[in-house]
Amino acid sequence: MFFFEKPSAMRQVQRFFRSTSTVCVAAEGHLLEVAEPGEIRPDWKPWRFDALPIAMERLPVAPGHGRSGQSHAPKLAAIRQALHGVERVIIATDPGREGSMIAWEVLEHLGWRGRVDRLRLGALDEVSIRRAFGLLAKEDDSGERDYAAYLEALCRQYEDWHLGLNGTRAVSLRLRPPAFREPWRFGGVQTPTLAILADLEERIRTFVPRDFYKIALPVTTESGARLTLWHAPKEKIFAIEDAETIRDAAAGWAGPLAVVQKDVRRTPPKLFSKDTLARACAKRFGWDPQVTARHAQALYDKGYLTYPRTESVHLPESQAKDAGAVIAAIATADKDIAAHAPDTPQIRRGPKGHYVKDPGEHHAIVPLRKVPGPGDVAPEALRLWLLVAKNFLAAHMADGIDARTTVTAEVATTLGRKRFAITGSVVKAPGWRALYGTEADEDEVVPGKAKADDEPTTGRLPPVRDGEASTGGEPTIETARTEPPRRITRGELPVVMGRLIDQVEDPALKRALENPANPTEPKGLGTAATRDAVLPKLIKSHYITLLKGKDPAITVTEVGLAFVAAVRRVFPAYGDPVGRAVFESELAEIGRATTKAEAMRRAEAFRQRTRDRVEALIGAVSGADRLEVDAEAPARGGGRAPTAAMVSFAKSLAARKGIPLPPEATREVGACRVFLNTHAGPKLAPAGEGGTRPPTPAMLRFAASLAREKRIEALPPEVETDFAACRAFLDAHAGGDGKAGDGKTGKAAPAREAPAKKTRRPRAAAGPARAPRRRRAAGGA
Repeated sequence: MFFFEKPSAMRQVQRFFRSTSTVCVAAEGHLLEVAEPGEIRPDWKPWRFDALPIAMERLPVAPGHGRSGQSHAPKLAAIRQALHGVERVIIATDPGREGSMIAWEVLEHLGWRGRVDRLRLGALDEVSIRRAFGLLAKEDDSGERDYAAYLEALCRQYEDWHLGLNGTRAVSLRLRPPAFREPWRFGGVQTPTLAILADLEERIRTFVPRDFYKIALPVTTESGARLTLWHAPKEKIFAIEDAETIRDAAAGWAGPLAVVQKDVRRTPPKLFSKDTLARACAKRFGWDPQVTARHAQALYDKGYLTYPRTESVHLPESQAKDAGAVIAAIATADKDIAAHAPDTPQIRRGPKGHYVKDPGEHHAIVPLRKVPGPGDVAPEALRLWLLVAKNFLAAHMADGIDARTTVTAEVATTLGRKRFAITGSVVKAPGWRALYGTEADEDEVVPGKAKADDEPTTGRLPPVRDGEASTGGEPTIETARTEPPRRITRGELPVVMGRLIDQVEDPALKRALENPANPTEPKGLGTAATRDAVLPKLIKSHYITLLKGKDPAITVTEVGLAFVAAVRRVFPAYGDPVGRAVFESELAEIGRATTKAEAMRRAEAFRQRTRDRVEALIGAVSGADRLEVDAEAPARGGGRAPTAAMVSFAKSLAARKGIPLPPEATREVGACRVFLNTHAGPKLAPAGEGGTRPPTPAMLRFAASLAREKRIEALPPEVETDFAACRAFLDAHAGGDGKAGDGKTGKAAPAREAPAKKTRRPRAAAGPARAPRRRRAAGGA
């Protein structure tokens, strides 16, 4: 019996079957789901802290339900019937942990004890299918090794269920401030991912721009050529006195110019992994990573692309001989590809190239000999296929070559010798860049980092001889400003999770994230198949919001910041992304076991470790105090917008001080308050300590409503921050309600008849009355 994941894949492979004794079944996804806590034990349904930790040695499963709500029980019954008389099961689901789990969990649930083998279908074209069967014939232990992959997936589900269930209930019941009404959802991957974003959010909010200086020196050579050299060191000049010293020393400079010319090779980009493909599609098309994954999966199912849920950017060396045939095939589908297809593909081997001896469990995403024709796939899927096809072609084209010339002058100053330089660069040979045009010059910046300052460059320089005598003109000082870190975008988040090593600066942490077995794939958070699901969970929990744009940037709400602060205060390990990545690499050792017995031993040890960690988490939470947060924090997630007065005050403050106003300060009250506190002087002292106190939220709401009623464009800034000023504003504009004064005498204004208020039923206090519905795991990753 062949066990497939989808009917489409089953049909692709069935074309090659001739035997009448072969049975095929297709699961169409996970057929089993973990039971809800209340279904296991009734006393686990209410959210009570004294019932925690909830822990089980094995998770009970039952027939799940499809998107339409229909039970999978009939499918399981059909598979049970198909197993009658079967001597051997060949698992042919998608080649990954999830695919392995889809089949194995059903086989174990149905009590299958016979022989199991694994057919690894990295692609569904004819050549790849025949290769997969050839490999199957040579392997005697494919089933045992696949069982290890299944146990790894099972352990990930086990940890996800226990951490999600216990962590969500514990932090919601004991740590969540009363201002927040919805559960604080907790997860082993979700929480450290949020910690990465929260740390970046804090750096952006507290960032204070600084002026730095560059010195421009115009020079004229003895042959009459004119150019401008710059002193712009990587160690920025922040002291204007130092810049003036260098400028004064450069005045009247004369001497020889040093000229260095060299050819610089520009190698093609890497092939696509799942995460880098998602980033490229987000940047070019504005797609959500889940949209990209859906189109890539559809192309794989129809035999147009290789397996898409991969972390590798390399191909096995054995496939180098196929490059010419694949390029010839894809050239028939697109005229641009046909115009640039080389006669002889260039094969680049080694980690810096595209072909390696062992690319990992799954190789990079590449096109196949089978190409989509008119109407074969959806227009969006065709755009993705062309993106991958061009990427594959570029990988086999010649390097680009730039002719680069650098002209430098040395200026003696009291601060030491200072280098002034300018670099000119022209394209000598476009190579693979001819395929992309201007897109080839787009810089790939590291997500979450400020854009690096490059050395001053220009296009073609005038002819200058090495050592040619020159004289300097009047040097000038140019002022620039440091920029805050860039926000991570929706399309970049999976890349950030997979390449956590790019987000840390500490050398010791970088070493901890290295992967000696595969240096191009460092340790990260989650798996390629699960990273896309984290962002929707963070949004649903109101921990983050998306800004506007083609590939929207991610901003962390006050809820998210408070949640991360609470977790780190009570149990720092769960707010440590690096520690989690190292932990996940240990979890992956289960899947690397070479025998079933070894995999089972490692899995049992991991389950015990998970139960110990959950017990330690509950113990830490039980002794912690509830987090104190700003009473104005939003009751439901999403960052509250600042008032018009706050924005007006922030804009005037930025203009007065000559500093840029961060965009988030106009959108989120927390960011605006940080900006005002940073640049408007010291915070107001609390009442009773010789300072003023801020107005209450109710006063501010009343003041804002009065401003609208009186058509006042904006509240005065002091009304936002000073209780007395706010009270005076209310007294002046309330028009008399029996409480506020008339703003002149301080006496109560005449009372007026208040309009009758509509009565409405009291709203029930929201609370963690029940656990959120969980399909495969509680609380999310």
